[in-house]
Amino acid sequence: MMTLSNTRIALIGLGYVGLPLAVEFGKRYPTVGFDIRAARVEELRRGHDSTLEVEPDLLAQATQLDFTHQLADIAQCTVYIVTVPTPIDAAKRPDLTPLVKASEAIGSILKRGDTVIYESTVYPGCTEEVCVPILERVSGLRFNVDFCVGYSPERINPGDKAHRVTNILKVTSGSTPATADFVDALYASIITAGTHKAPTIKVAEAAKVIENTQRDLNIALVNDLAILFNKLGIDTLDVLEAAGTKWNFLPFRPGLVGGHCIGVDPYYLTHKAQEVGHHPQVILAGRRTNDGMGAYVADQVIKLMVRKGINPVHARILILGLAFKENCPDLRNTRVVDIVETLQGYNARVDVFDPWVDADEACHEYGITPIASPDAGAYDAVILAVAHDEFKQLGGQGVRAFGKPEANVVYDVKYVLPRDAVDGRL
Repeated sequence: MMTLSNTRIALIGLGYVGLPLAVEFGKRYPTVGFDIRAARVEELRRGHDSTLEVEPDLLAQATQLDFTHQLADIAQCTVYIVTVPTPIDAAKRPDLTPLVKASEAIGSILKRGDTVIYESTVYPGCTEEVCVPILERVSGLRFNVDFCVGYSPERINPGDKAHRVTNILKVTSGSTPATADFVDALYASIITAGTHKAPTIKVAEAAKVIENTQRDLNIALVNDLAILFNKLGIDTLDVLEAAGTKWNFLPFRPGLVGGHCIGVDPYYLTHKAQEVGHHPQVILAGRRTNDGMGAYVADQVIKLMVRKGINPVHARILILGLAFKENCPDLRNTRVVDIVETLQGYNARVDVFDPWVDADEACHEYGITPIASPDAGAYDAVILAVAHDEFKQLGGQGVRAFGKPEANVVYDVKYVLPRDAVDGRL
């Protein structure tokens, strides 16, 4: 029988989602964090988290938490929580490879009475249609007889120190009523904000993907409006501030929509929708808008350069920021790369500077090697793409100082600088 008193937890995947969760469980239960990257395990054993999600003092508080990259070290666990990434491929289709491999690994050590809980973003039905058959096949055990499954979608916001795993309400679900109760009680024991028990796993899966799909569409609307307002010669921020005086106006800003969730989740939903014969036109239209914003920014910068008599061919352009959001080293699905690629299509020479990101990771993921520091007075154009505190502190004068004295363009994607300090902004 599943009880909290004899629970031993394994966290599969120690990234932005898995590690904070492992730390909280490790304060209360015997917990083993598993990751296939030996280097990641080693740094965590030393008390350092390169994602900057968990501070060393918080990591030290998890006195019952161990780390490993050896599958045998988690074989005696009773609860397996899967927090591996679920990306999309080049064709914007769900890539379930990490999820499949994690399920295969767990299946090889699964025992009677164990519970497997998935947190990774999936389309509605994926857990029971894709993951469960793998667990059954590899383990030889029967679903809902020998083992059970739960789903509790992650809601962690990377880089956000105000909204952390314990103070974000958690959706839970299980494959049987007893499993649902157990999963809910397990998370309720560490989540101070409380839990919401969904009636089925499919409902919990659907809830996850529509949370970010809704946000994606809201930003897409504002991005579309920003493009229109630019054509009309109206400052978008002025419009949003005026409209925001109404009590029920949603205060979204235009920008690049990246990250592992908001730029990915809608594709999982549309994949399932098309599979059952529904063409989600609104969702897909929003995705097309947001996917095109990097190229739009690049094209606006080129226009501004030409108007100032600056030839974009072989021009030196500096992009400030590569992470998908401010004050965070997370590079997953960053749309700044779209700006880089579009500018390179004009044969411009593009330098990227971001003090937060790991240069080796950027090179491995995107073929972009960030520079150590930009030179003053060296660039034909400067694009402020990410609102890191370091860039805010530069101010308009500091950012402009990277430009060539004779002529340069400054473009602000994030409304960091005053309007009169830039040549253009969304």
